[in-house]
Amino acid sequence: MKKTLKIYICIALFLSSCDEASFLEENPSSIYTSENMYKTMEHFESALTQLYGGYRKLYYSGNDNEYDFFWGTDLVHAGQANVVRFFSDYPATLDPTAAKVLYHWKGNYKIIANANTILSRLANSELTEDEKQVVAAEAKFFRALAYKYLVFLYGGVPLVLEEVTSSKTDFVRNTKDEVLRQMVSDLEFAAANLPDISSVVDGKVSNVAANHLLAEVALALGENDLAISSSTSVIDNPAMALVTERFGSRVNEPGDLYWDLFQRGNQNRSSGNKEAIFVIQFELDILGGGQSSTTRTGYFMERFHAPNTPLATDPWDRTVLAGMLQTSGTGRGAGWLMPTFHFSNLIWHGTDDRIDYNDIRVSEYNFPRGILYNNPNGPAKYQGVYFDINTAENQYCLTTQGIWSRGVYPYQTKCTTPNDHPASLISNTETMALRSEAGVTYADWYDMRLAETYLLRAEAYLMKGNLPDAVTDINTVRDRSGASLITASDVTIDLILDERMRELGIEEKRRLTLSRLGKMYERTIKYNRYNAPNIREHHQLFPIPQNEIDANVSAILEQNLGYN
Repeated sequence: MKKTLKIYICIALFLSSCDEASFLEENPSSIYTSENMYKTMEHFESALTQLYGGYRKLYYSGNDNEYDFFWGTDLVHAGQANVVRFFSDYPATLDPTAAKVLYHWKGNYKIIANANTILSRLANSELTEDEKQVVAAEAKFFRALAYKYLVFLYGGVPLVLEEVTSSKTDFVRNTKDEVLRQMVSDLEFAAANLPDISSVVDGKVSNVAANHLLAEVALALGENDLAISSSTSVIDNPAMALVTERFGSRVNEPGDLYWDLFQRGNQNRSSGNKEAIFVIQFELDILGGGQSSTTRTGYFMERFHAPNTPLATDPWDRTVLAGMLQTSGTGRGAGWLMPTFHFSNLIWHGTDDRIDYNDIRVSEYNFPRGILYNNPNGPAKYQGVYFDINTAENQYCLTTQGIWSRGVYPYQTKCTTPNDHPASLISNTETMALRSEAGVTYADWYDMRLAETYLLRAEAYLMKGNLPDAVTDINTVRDRSGASLITASDVTIDLILDERMRELGIEEKRRLTLSRLGKMYERTIKYNRYNAPNIREHHQLFPIPQNEIDANVSAILEQNLGYN
């Protein structure tokens, strides 16, 4: 009876108010609609902020897909075996139906869609012509940035340059060359219309960021003169300079200038750092800031790259656990992003086939090779013992598998904030042991840095056969770090790739660089013993996501070779 009455009441209410015109009229829940949202500068600034937020969320928010640019390359491999999403097995990881294959495709096309919406709405806005140019430049920068990921991961992809306002199922792939040339067009516009880096706030893109990215895209096209001119615009900008002396928040503590580059508060130009080009911004415990001191929220490079020190083994007996603590000095690592022996050792060798410790980038501050035992409640025989990389466990792992053990291995301290974690994450102020919620890199993160610009220009000079100028640029980077200088006879593309590894390490999205140069398969086979048995040549590119192929019913979205 109650059920029938409820039905009658609903029918009566409907019939008594059935004014069809008013019934169908939309009542937006907000004062903003698709018709009035993109009108004022405030509206467009909000939309542009979404581009920054979308990019940070895609690649700096703690999702393990962010580390797909590192695993399975000449740089690092999985530290934990048999985890498919860590590229433990290339065919399984890069299955066309895998979620991670779709992640990068959808995420970057979302950025492109948002950029296209901004661009399409400018014509009918209240902005002045000058304001429209600046907004368009910023949107085109992000569109080109998103296409960088797509074209280097997947090859030729559909070029979408207009706002899509209805269902579309007939995408076709443009050639890689067509995509790259569109990126050049977007970036030349951005470089000409974005403000100079000297006048933008920390975290905003500038003419310098656009020219840096333009140099990289020009190299992919073989347009070496354009790469040289655009990178020179960055290097010669009076607001830009490599850091050549200690600076910043921890300048009075033991360290060196390279270590200073990665300490909290030192990444941005406001700290005196004129090397920074584009820095991903985080604010601790601020709504929308992307970091928390009470939960594991933010960029997890510490968690992924630092060793899992509780797994460190007895230096004399590899079967006995040592019980080290995870402290604010080492971070709370899980040991999932482990360096190849090439990255941790071979690239640092001098003429005597030993590590050249004159290069500060491999110093104990920046690339430590062991950990001092730190558990006061542990066995007496361990107290004061330095667990270095020459443990029996590491020798066993290197000999049998060609990889380090997860407990102690060389790692780049730029992944963490040594002895500078938020106080709320320290569980014991005497031992400085960290709470389980730690594991985030509590600092802003470089997306582009001037040292890379020098190496991009060196690459362009090499491709033109101008070895003297290539040597000058490479030595500018090496000299800053105290490394021995090279000569023209040393310069090859592999030397530049090794120098990128030394300077940029876990900052660089390594897979993109190797794919751009067509060197992914070659160098992984040569330097990554863990992945060499399972990588295949077609893995140089990701497959096109099968979901996208299946949904594109009105045209053929061709799959990459090797994945059919």
